[in-house]
Amino acid sequence: MALKLNGTTIDTNDAGYLLELSDWSEDLAVVIAAGEDIDLTERHWDLINFLREQYFDNNQTQPNTRKIVKAMSDAWGEKISQRDVYELFPGDPSKQGGKLAGLPESRRKGGY
Repeated sequence: MALKLNGTTIDTNDAGYLLELSDWSEDLAVVIAAGEDIDLTERHWDLINFLREQYFDNNQTQPNTRKIVKAMSDAWGEKISQRDVYELFPGDPSKQGGKLAGLPESRRKGGY
């Protein structure tokens, strides 16, 4: 599978995750989001940036949904629920969000 961005072909695995993490850009995230039927909002970007920060600045950590809910509650200054992050990324905030963030495919089973 491959994605097209500005005339460049970017390779992905069969599930749509980037093969080369260095290929990621915000423009590419928009392309991936369109393929997932997601219209990116500021809250989507907050979650995407959190996932990238955790991965690149925290020993390649890919947080589960519980950690995402806590971090986004702190970032947004309000108590949110698991439902709130699933409304942003219905395919699983850590997995689908990770795909848009250009991270490797997570093999973790549960979100909590």
